[in-house]
Amino acid sequence: MTPVLVTSALFLLVTFGYGGFCAASPFGDCRKCRGMGHAVKTDRKGRTKRGKDCRRCKATGKRIRVGRHLYNVAARLHRDGTR
Repeated sequence: MTPVLVTSALFLLVTFGYGGFCAASPFGDCRKCRGMGHAVKTDRKGRTKRGKDCRRCKATGKRIRVGRHLYNVAARLHRDGTR
């Protein structure tokens, strides 16, 4: 097999794999708060405390994946164009 064919097959496999992953699990953990929904602070004695709510994910701890966001944009564009 030629290298171009192998590369294109690998690209299609990765693309469809990520698309399936985004369809099965459209939300991932927030990168800023690591899925906790808030910051973790320590007091003066070294004990962990709950900090402020995460502003990026609005304290849910979840974010929408890039692939799912692109799908939502394309679906919205198609829906608005066919009305």
